[in-house]
Amino acid sequence: MALFLAETAGISVLFALPRFKEGQFGGKIAVSVTDFPKVSDAPVANNLGKFWMVTTDKGLIANYKVCTHLGCIYAWDGLANRFACPCHGSQFQKDGTYIAGPAPRSLDTFALEAFDQAGNPVGQSADGSPLAVPANAVTIKVNTGLKITGKSHF
Repeated sequence: MALFLAETAGISVLFALPRFKEGQFGGKIAVSVTDFPKVSDAPVANNLGKFWMVTTDKGLIANYKVCTHLGCIYAWDGLANRFACPCHGSQFQKDGTYIAGPAPRSLDTFALEAFDQAGNPVGQSADGSPLAVPANAVTIKVNTGLKITGKSHF
């Protein structure tokens, strides 16, 4: 009986440990601050991390690339200056805020952390709000394991 309980506990611990490594979706993905676009530029897709890198007047945002309606992959519409879902027509502002369509909420985002040259943390946004980038930040880590649900518009 003791052996059975020890085996069960060992398997449970292994199952509970995170299996995602840094650099993989589900873990933290490091991006250079210079990889993020300028405020006036279009968002930049990060396909490895499945997010859009966005810069607004308030700071950096990483919008999850999956529409909040039915899970389609939306795209940036440069002519309309907004994100648009090709499946059912949901539309979102550059910062992920809901504009129109059947989506029940704004876009989901990921938590961000800023690090200096030595690897010391210099800022974070754990609640999905834009990350104001400190002057000494060189790397942004996007935590794709910590998705922040967008705000409902209902």
